[in-house]
Order: sequence, then structure tokens, then C-alpha cells
Amino acid sequence: MTRAPIAVSCGDPSGIGPETTVKAWRDLRASTPFFWIGDPAHLPDGTPTAIIDHPTEALTASARHLPVLPLRFGAPARPGQPDPANAAGVIAAIAKGVEIVESGVASALTTCPINKKVLIDGAGFAYPGHTEYLAALAGTADVVMMLACPELRVVPATIHIALSEVPAALTAEGLERTIRITHAALIRDFGLENPRMAVAGLNPHAGEGGAMGGEEIEMIAPLLDRMRVEGFDLVGPLSADTMFHAGARAGYDAAIAMYHDQALIPIKTIDFAGGVNVTLGLPFIRTSPDHGTAYDIAGTGKADATSLIAALRMAAEMAERRMRVSGATPDQS
Repeated sequence: MTRAPIAVSCGDPSGIGPETTVKAWRDLRASTPFFWIGDPAHLPDGTPTAIIDHPTEALTASARHLPVLPLRFGAPARPGQPDPANAAGVIAAIAKGVEIVESGVASALTTCPINKKVLIDGAGFAYPGHTEYLAALAGTADVVMMLACPELRVVPATIHIALSEVPAALTAEGLERTIRITHAALIRDFGLENPRMAVAGLNPHAGEGGAMGGEEIEMIAPLLDRMRVEGFDLVGPLSADTMFHAGARAGYDAAIAMYHDQALIPIKTIDFAGGVNVTLGLPFIRTSPDHGTAYDIAGTGKADATSLIAALRMAAEMAERRMRVSGATPDQS
């Protein structure tokens, strides 16, 4: 079976997306075929590109050229100087990637970093981030964000909201949905038959018996007890300050955190360059490097492509696992 290529949306062309894409292609080439959706003029000078009309052309072109599915943008790309005139193009590249991967001619979508404010200023972007926009395009609200590296997989139950809003946003229904989506993805996309999950508490020391907050006693622990009866392998609620060291990580396959920084601080400390953002619950595979646009180094050649390379490799592994399970080759017509 031949796996279809991976679609890569360009992200903000003034950030490090273009140069990390080229570095990733030079590292991976035909071993992990992908094509870039964006304006060819935004790529670094001298990039050996192959303009393609159909994603399947990337399977042969990627050995010697970076395959590019071209989109016209509103302005040139000036490294480190984001231009709202390019906002519509950035959004269109994401939408095109979703359209292609949903059609089956791409095996996964990997997205380069965006700048939400630029998209709002230039095109009235109405979503808190990539994850929410992809969910809207896919017509589903049941998605969660996983951050993954070889040493840790962690999923925040709440994402892009202020810390002050977390206690109200954290509900039993939402936490249960996060656990179920993560459990299903660990089986389907990561090949784990009986996933083990560790669940953090919201408060310091997991509330310390109610002395530092009641969410653990009133909501989190009862939910976990009920889900254990169903057969879920869950531990918690745990004190977040003691669940991410190497010994603790050996006891679970994924951690469920209660809010953004509780999840992202440990993984960025463990593997800052190689972390991958994976959206779980979509009808297609989506990965992304776990970093931003890095305007301060854009165009300097200093950008590290490790995270994008890891995101592409993880997308390929997930796609191949889905192919083996389904026993079918993706439609490449």
C-alpha cells in the first residue's frame, strides 16, 4: 500500500514556517513525501520547488524538489514583519489543506504556525486558534489538543482561555469528553490496546483534601471513579507538581491536564524543540510543530525545524497505522 502525501499549510509567511518547511523537506525528502500549500514567492530564495497540480505528484517530485500547491497571496512576505494583507491567504491555505485531506488524496494535514492577531486584523478571523478553526471546518466540536514527544503525551482539558476562566469552564461533561477522545485516539492512532491515563487535579496538591479547593473532591474524583467502572485505566486526580518527572511518566501513556500551562510547561521543558501538537477527534489527522511564528529569527536561517520534522513523521506514522487497521489504501485518484 502506498500512503498518500501529507499536506502542509504554509502558516504565516512572515514567520519561520517557510524556512522550516524547506529544512524539513531537505531532511525527509522521499522518505516522508509532503507538499506545501502557499505562495511559492514566499519560500526562501533558491528553494528547488516543483509546482504541482495534484497532491499525488508530490510522491515522485519530493525526492528532488519541494512540491508546492500554489495559492496567490495579497502581499510579499517580509520576514519578521507580518502583513494583514496575507491573512486571507493563510486562512485559505488551511481550508485548502482540510479540503484535500478530507478528499483522501492527502493522508494527513500538518500546519505551520499562524499569528491569530494578524488573521483577526486582516481577515476578521473568528477563532481562538488553529484547533478551533479546524474543528469548525470539520463540522465537529469534539476535539482536544494533545502535545506529544517521545517522553510525554499530555492533553489540556481547557485550552485558549484566561486562567481566571478555567474553574467555570472545567466541567464533568467536558473532562469526560476529553478523556474519551484521548482514550480512543491512543488506541486508533498510537496503537495502544489498553491506554493508561493520569489525570491532574486543578488545585495545588490536587486540592489537599479540600483545603486548597473543592473541584477534585466534588467533580474530578467522582468522574474518574465512574469511568473506572466502565473499564478506563485512570489514576488521579494527582498533584500536577509530582506527575511529570521520569519515574511518574513511566506509569502512564498520556496525562490529562486541567489547563493550558499545566500541560504545556512540562512538555516544553522536556522537549522544547521536538514537541508536536496533535488535534484529536477530527475525522482526519492533523499535526503541527509546537512553537509559534518566531518573528525575531524569521529569515535569518536560525530556525530549528526539529518540531516540524517530528510533526511530519508523527503524521506519517498515524496515517500508516490507520491504513493497516482499515486494510485500505487512501484514495489517490
